[in-house]
Amino acid sequence: MGATVVKIALSGYYGFDNSGDEAVLQSILFALQEQGREQGLQIEPIVLSANPEKTSAMYGVKAYHRMKPGSLFRALRESDGLISGGGSLLQDATSSKTIPYYLAVLKIAQWLGKPTFIYSQGIGPVSRPMFYGWIRSVFQRCAYVSVRDTESAELLGKMRLPRERITVVPDPVMGLPLRGTGSSGGAPDLAPDGLVRTIGMSVRFWNEDRSELEALSQSLQVLLAADANVRLRFLPFHLPSDEVASQFVIDRLGDHGTRVEMVRGIAHPQDMLAQVAECDLLIGMRLHSLIYAASQFVPMVGISYDPKIDQFLHRLGMKAAASTARFDADAFAAEAQRLLGGREAWAASSRAAIEELKAQAQLPAQRIISFYKQRTNK
Repeated sequence: MGATVVKIALSGYYGFDNSGDEAVLQSILFALQEQGREQGLQIEPIVLSANPEKTSAMYGVKAYHRMKPGSLFRALRESDGLISGGGSLLQDATSSKTIPYYLAVLKIAQWLGKPTFIYSQGIGPVSRPMFYGWIRSVFQRCAYVSVRDTESAELLGKMRLPRERITVVPDPVMGLPLRGTGSSGGAPDLAPDGLVRTIGMSVRFWNEDRSELEALSQSLQVLLAADANVRLRFLPFHLPSDEVASQFVIDRLGDHGTRVEMVRGIAHPQDMLAQVAECDLLIGMRLHSLIYAASQFVPMVGISYDPKIDQFLHRLGMKAAASTARFDADAFAAEAQRLLGGREAWAASSRAAIEELKAQAQLPAQRIISFYKQRTNK
C-alpha cells in the first residue's frame, strides 16, 4: 500500500523574480518533502504564484495564479490545507493591500474547512491598528502559528494572540542546501601578489535621494583603494530593480569599475546561494542575502532599511553596520575591512548559532506533517 498523499497549498510572494522569496519557497518545499519521507506521507504541493508556468517548471510542482479568483479557489478546493509564508507577508509598509490579500487567502481556506498554518513569517510593521483584530481573528483559527523572530511574536502579543500559540523559529532559508555537495563555479583567480578576495553585493533602492547608495559607493571606493586584490560581485536579488540599483552604485566607482562584475540571469535560488558561498564577505541590504551568507558561513555587513534586517542580525549577535537613515561611510568601510580578512575566525565564532538556526528551520514542516500524520492514524 502506497503512502498517504497530502496536498498542501502554499501562499506567499512567489513568482515575482525575487531570489529571497523564491528561496523561501524552495526551502519550504525541501522541508515538507524531507519531513514527509520521514513520517511516511507523500506531499504534493500546490503553489499560488504570480507566474504559475515558471514556478511549475522551476520546482516541478502544480501552480495556480495567485490573483485569479477562479484559480485561487480551485487550488484551495484541491488542497488538504494551506501554508501561508514565509517571508514578510503581513506588513503595511509597502502597501495597504498586502495584509488584506494574505489574510483573505487564509480566510477563504478556513471557510472551505481547510486547516491553515503560518510558516515562519515575519510580522510587521503594521502601522494601521485596524488590521490587529483581523490578524488575530484569522490566526486564532490556524492549526499552527510560527514566526521568524521574537519581535514578530511580541507584535502578535500586542494584537492579543495568546503567546502560547506562537512558536519562534528561524527563517526557512537557513535550511536551504547548495546543489549537490559543493558550490557552483571554480576557485577565484589569483592577483599578482595574493589571492583575490570577493565581496558580494546585494543592494536595493530605498531613499528617494539615493543617499544611502551614495554613502555606500564612498565606502566601496575606500575598500577598493585599500586593497588591490578586492573584487566586487553585485548579486541582484529582485529583478529587474536590483540590477538598476547595482548599476547606480557601479557608475559611482570611477576607475575602480574594472574590478566589478554584476551577475545576471540567476533565476533559481540555489544558484544564487552558490554565488554567495563563493564570496569572502557579503554586504547586503536584502534580508535573504544575509541569510544566504550566514548559512554558508560567509561574514556579512548588513545595511538596515527595515526592522527585519536588525532582527536577523540580532540572532547572530550582530548589529547592522549602517542604515538607510544613518550611514557613516568611513565607519562602514572600516567594519568591512575588519571582516574581510577574517572569514575563518568569524565562522568559528558564529558556527554554534548558525548550526542551531539551521536545525530549527525544519521545525514548522515537522509540526505540519505531524498534524497530517495524526489525522491519518485516526
